[in-house]
Amino acid sequence: MVEHAALSATREAYDAAAPTYTHLFRDSLRDSPLDRGILGVFAEVVRAGGDGQVADLGCGPGYVTAYLDELGLSAFGVDASPAMIKLARQAYPGLRFDVGSMTALNIADGVLGGVLSRWSIIHTPPQELPVILAEFHRVLAPGGHLLIGFSASDDPAHPTQVFDHAVAPAYRWWPDHLAALLHESGLTEVARMVREPQPTDRRQFKEIQLLARKA
Repeated sequence: MVEHAALSATREAYDAAAPTYTHLFRDSLRDSPLDRGILGVFAEVVRAGGDGQVADLGCGPGYVTAYLDELGLSAFGVDASPAMIKLARQAYPGLRFDVGSMTALNIADGVLGGVLSRWSIIHTPPQELPVILAEFHRVLAPGGHLLIGFSASDDPAHPTQVFDHAVAPAYRWWPDHLAALLHESGLTEVARMVREPQPTDRRQFKEIQLLARKA
């Protein structure tokens, strides 16, 4: 598969930003009880479905992969940025981390109990997103779950909106539109969490986490 220009640019940007990104966000779950809560729900439904492996796609420096491991999941991380993967391997030498693209995962069909995608789709141009969602569906086992996080757009009439991300150009999505794309890919929404922006947040965007299941 030919790599699109946005992926190349995003990978290069995250390679350059990897040390700073890691310093800023490696402890972010500590102050995010809602995020820890939805990750706990995700872990519970994966275990209830047979406790298969879980891929943290767009894992960055690996701190969320490590948290999934703490929750008792057999988790591994994948990221397009070699610099991020290097930092993840250094920080968590007992866990598996691979360089890879969400557009063409080096994972067999139907083998995962869960896929986690925390804000890893935000740099994907809208026309490319169905390819990634199809990959999520392909690698999940029947009954497997996807937890996908993203920032919400402001208007259903504009289902995607570009915003100026600190690392690379990024997109926000109207939640119902993204849920419909998941459905078209064979993934059915079972729950969603909406986090309202706090007054101190630099960007006043709602944060959405959708939990979906493969039939």
